[in-house]
Amino acid sequence: MKILYLHQYFHTPYQPGSTRSYWIAQELIKHGHSVTMLTMNKKIDSKVERVEIDGIDVIYLNIQYDSGTMNITQRLKAFLSFVFKSIPVAAREKDVDLVIATSTPLTIGIPALFLNWFKRKPFLFEVRDLWPEVPIQMGGLKNKFLIQMALFLEKTIYKNAKHIVALSPGMYDGVIKRSISPKKVTMIPNMSKISEFWSREKDTKLFKRLGLRPDSFKVIYFGAMNIANGMHYIIDGIESLKNNDEFEFIFLGNGATKSEIEERCRKSGINNAKFLGSFPMEELSEIVNLCDVSLITFQNLPILATNSPNKLFDSLSAGKTIIVNSAGWTKTLVEEHNCGFYVSPEHPEELAEQLLFLKNNPIILEQMGKNSRTLAETVYDKSILCDKFANLVDKLLKEA
Repeated sequence: MKILYLHQYFHTPYQPGSTRSYWIAQELIKHGHSVTMLTMNKKIDSKVERVEIDGIDVIYLNIQYDSGTMNITQRLKAFLSFVFKSIPVAAREKDVDLVIATSTPLTIGIPALFLNWFKRKPFLFEVRDLWPEVPIQMGGLKNKFLIQMALFLEKTIYKNAKHIVALSPGMYDGVIKRSISPKKVTMIPNMSKISEFWSREKDTKLFKRLGLRPDSFKVIYFGAMNIANGMHYIIDGIESLKNNDEFEFIFLGNGATKSEIEERCRKSGINNAKFLGSFPMEELSEIVNLCDVSLITFQNLPILATNSPNKLFDSLSAGKTIIVNSAGWTKTLVEEHNCGFYVSPEHPEELAEQLLFLKNNPIILEQMGKNSRTLAETVYDKSILCDKFANLVDKLLKEA
């Protein structure tokens, strides 16, 4: 069967960024399907470029997007540009049996709706964040008319989708609240990659290349550094440790707040914070392996407690003790499986307290890291969750 996969931010393991769609596509191919990925954000010389990547037929549209530099108007323009440019390209694809559309943004559902209404193609919609509720609560979407339009689009997509995949229990509940039958929704969270992230002997040459001390207690944050990610909370929390040369704080990634966080560290004299940029998965895995604790933080908004962050599951794979500050399912996960701690988003001093505790209790730190790895291997590995996703697709295709 042929599957047309719509994902604006498709990444391979050779690029920085989320690779969930890549691994799902690989599993779909193993199940005997052909996969065409329609995406954007690669610098190409023509309007459309078609290449094969590890068995995936990838169609790139010449649309650029950068959450770290674009304002809201520019982002919306990029979203709508993808909608209008993707529809004719998608419509020309022959013999499509199923469409998969993965958010964000919510507008990714528009070409899926077009194919459903005018080409009678069933589609599966994947909810990676509860849009438009996220931009509404964050204050990015204020216009009442646009809010009503976005809510209408959300409900229209859900109603017309053959099935919906939600990435967390909170997202699952959010979809159900839109008057969607629970039978139509499946929760498949983000996934660990135990063959890509694992605990091994530290690369001593890497310490020197990155300018890190081999004997420090290393705390890492890796991933997007946008407003939603609560970066100022981290700086509030670690400021009391800025003169403690036993600690090093490592930041990997980019985003809209990265420059102001770097500037704040400079002005505050937090000289043990290192901003190293973005890395493809292989190098990222090596750097994470050097570290002791992984931070998963978000702004203190109820909607962000529904998150399903990639870095959490990569940290589980890497066997790291994890600190989270969202009072949602990630809090329950780290506490029930004893693989980390929850710290209050309203009390950043708790972050420093827990870091000091972990540094002074290496046995607890080691055991929590082992618990993380066990959880990754037995519950969240991509081999388990991609197969679950592919089996769902097989079922939908049989019904269609």
